[in-house]
Amino acid sequence: MAAKRLAVLIVLVLLSASGWAQINDVALTVGRTFISTQTVRSTGLPVHFGNEETVQFNYGRLLLARRLFSITAELPIAISPRADVNYYFGTTPKDIGSIFITPSARVNIFPTESVTPWVSLGGGYGHFRTASSTLYNGVNPGSSSNTAALQIGIGLDVWPWERWGARVEARDFYSGVPNLNVETNRSRQHNFYVGVGVIHRF
Repeated sequence: MAAKRLAVLIVLVLLSASGWAQINDVALTVGRTFISTQTVRSTGLPVHFGNEETVQFNYGRLLLARRLFSITAELPIAISPRADVNYYFGTTPKDIGSIFITPSARVNIFPTESVTPWVSLGGGYGHFRTASSTLYNGVNPGSSSNTAALQIGIGLDVWPWERWGARVEARDFYSGVPNLNVETNRSRQHNFYVGVGVIHRF
């Protein structure tokens, strides 16, 4: 009798652990960030940004699950080490880097299916790093800066296995502008990220 009770207890614990294991997910995607062009007010000339190579980490925790949809609290962290900055007069920083950390809510459609589209919305913190030199190797008088950021995203998760899957996503980190040493026509900018990678739930 004791052995049977122990067996039942072990089964219950395993089932509980299995259910618990499905409420977390982590994802790693890589791609590029596209920053909208800006125009310098005094000259009418554009400031172009290179398409940044970006890595994004994401942790999610399931809050609510229904048959047709689920709600997950997630933490996207997008890191872009370097994007070239091009301006005719060369007074802008040679390049910039950025990081965005934006706690968000993600809604998945048909979360129990092998293919589940989703949308995400949130906001948080952004930081722009500026190079120490300007485009033509002068000393950059500007400095790095912080900004508030709004995150809007859409994506698709595909689960060929129970715990491992693939993710395709597009997110817009709508933020303030970096310190470019020139006054442009924008006080905020779109940082469009498109990436693909892997996702694991546990």
